[in-house]
Amino acid sequence: MCTNRALTDLYAFSARFIQLLNRKLAYVCIADYYKSEQNVLFCLTLIIIFMKKHFFNATFWALLSLALWTTGCSDDDGYSDVDGQIPTMTLVTDHIESGAGHRFTIEGSLADQDGIVSVNLQCADLYLNKTIDLVEIYGAPQTEYELSYSYDLKRDEIGERFTVKVTVTDAGGREVSQDVLITMDGDFENPTFTIAPGKEVTVLIKDETKFNLNFTVKDDRILDYVLIEIPGVEGFESRRIEAGGQSTLSFTEKIILPNEVKSYDVTLTAVDARGNQTVTNSTISVSEMPDFPKMYLADVATVEELNSDIFGVPMVINHTGEYQYRARYYNKAAGTEIFFLPQKTDFTPICFGLDPEDNTKLTDDPETTKPIVLDEAGVYYEIDINVKESTYSMRTYSVTEATNPMKYEYGKPCFDRWENGESFIDFYIGWGGSPQDAGNQLFAQDKNNPHLFYYPENGTWTLEAGEEMNFIISNYHPDGWWDHVEWRCDDSQNVEKFGYFSKKGDVNPNWEGTNQRWEDGSMVGDNWMKPTVTVTGNYRFEFDAHLGRGKIVPAN
Repeated sequence: MCTNRALTDLYAFSARFIQLLNRKLAYVCIADYYKSEQNVLFCLTLIIIFMKKHFFNATFWALLSLALWTTGCSDDDGYSDVDGQIPTMTLVTDHIESGAGHRFTIEGSLADQDGIVSVNLQCADLYLNKTIDLVEIYGAPQTEYELSYSYDLKRDEIGERFTVKVTVTDAGGREVSQDVLITMDGDFENPTFTIAPGKEVTVLIKDETKFNLNFTVKDDRILDYVLIEIPGVEGFESRRIEAGGQSTLSFTEKIILPNEVKSYDVTLTAVDARGNQTVTNSTISVSEMPDFPKMYLADVATVEELNSDIFGVPMVINHTGEYQYRARYYNKAAGTEIFFLPQKTDFTPICFGLDPEDNTKLTDDPETTKPIVLDEAGVYYEIDINVKESTYSMRTYSVTEATNPMKYEYGKPCFDRWENGESFIDFYIGWGGSPQDAGNQLFAQDKNNPHLFYYPENGTWTLEAGEEMNFIISNYHPDGWWDHVEWRCDDSQNVEKFGYFSKKGDVNPNWEGTNQRWEDGSMVGDNWMKPTVTVTGNYRFEFDAHLGRGKIVPAN
């Protein structure tokens, strides 16, 4: 079967050939209209016949009919039809649930016996107009093609639904189209426990040994349920807590445990309406007062604040001896209330504070304990506690008495850029992710405490849920010489403290610490800070070079 254009071209050639017959220019006409090898051979035959005899028009038309029979017709691009049917398109789905800042992918199987030449995807509202030219890619039309096209939606996209038209064109110019609906209601995130028991929790044996199970879980769409499992606890059956179509579920329950040394595994499984799930595991150890490997200072009032940081809250303190711990803390304002916790995520089951009946002693009961109040502002507190003897003592010292590893005056031209004693630049520290980025995110120094720094200086720092950070703290250097003044951390994913790590041995001689050593004398590893952000929001970074402590916390 011939296309209309092919027939038109052929008859136009014939008419022109007759017009030019007596001028012996038929070969020009032939070369003009016929490019394929078959047609050129046919035209050359006509020229030979013309040169031997001057046939009449009837003879020519007979030859023309023969040409139609023997050469056939071609489409616009020179490809012959096989079945002349429109392409077939089977898409995986005609409705894709996506969301701002996410990628959607249109997939499907395409087929056409005549050969597919192109696929076009178009959506004016998304400024999408993409043509996949299969001839350009493969060199010829394709009888089969697996479509897989991805498009990234902008993070600030505010539209709620979009229609993408997918059009498939074959070698004969025949088309088929289908619409794909894109809606912005996709569920990409697993539920998140914003409050949950820590991995290791100690419950002290008491007259009534109890564990307060406390958790809060959130989902960016809709929660379905939370499953609670604590095998081995008599009288406690696994249970399913329904979320009732809400996006947040909070739960608290007192669980009575036997008065015996034993451990229990707690498993919490949160499932959202799409089946996405998150599991958190804890081990509850029932015992007498242990020598806790870690102790934390909490200067916040709520469980939510204990769990809203990226790292640094509560603040880990030093384990100085059996049952003994020392905290150093800069007190910005008078009246700060603090507690000491052996677990990071809750004020229960153990919370060390003042005994309400004797404020010279400590108690561990979270239901009765009173906070230790720091009354003097603008000074460092040093607090020693003994959890076995329930004792504590504390003293203060000034920011002038405090030292840090840096021997440079902040913001002054005192840093030797080329280490030649000739070219000095202003000294700053900040965070960076590569030598080329050495300290470029500059810290602002506190006006009252030269050891305390903030980032950013003004405003907040927006971070996205799921983002894995990757940085160190170092001196600023425009050419990437960052190995003079720098810090690493104890645990890349679970940052609790910062250790000075100058590879150049660039150390303040008055500093009480030791380069590349923790307080207990162990080595500081080359650990970059790589925490994962769990909640999208605005944050601020606070770093104390004297304490070797830092935190990233929510900020307005």
